Amino acid sequence: MIPTLAGRVQTRLFVLATVGAVLTALLTLLLPMSFADAYLVLLAVALVGVGWELLYHLLMQFRWDKDWPTMFGLVTAVPEGLVMWVLLDAGLVPGVQGPLSWWAFATMFAVVWLGQWLFVNGPMRVLFVKWRLRGGRLL
Repeated sequence: MIPTLAGRVQTRLFVLATVGAVLTALLTLLLPMSFADAYLVLLAVALVGVGWELLYHLLMQFRWDKDWPTMFGLVTAVPEGLVMWVLLDAGLVPGVQGPLSWWAFATMFAVVWLGQWLFVNGPMRVLFVKWRLRGGRLL
């Protein structure tokens, strides 16, 4: 199954809204950040992620199979995390009240990213069989 652009966007938003929301709640109890700031960061990651999917779709057109290897999906966390940190550090994410420490952001981003990547590459393939057969589309 090669995920379509719509399927990748839907999957990203669904997994961030479910797995990402749960992991964010758990991490916020341990990290020096408010729930409001943590969920605003999660929302910003989701919105900026739609833009990333458009860029990834363009880049995939240059690959012969029009798909990323699974490891590329994991490694894309690095540029996405760096861009999100730059946006946060520059104050370009509206609503975030306090200055976030880089290690708290990096911890939250890494755990949420790894959690959602593991979910998509494991349980989601079993729990949502039609998702696999429909190019990653949920709707």
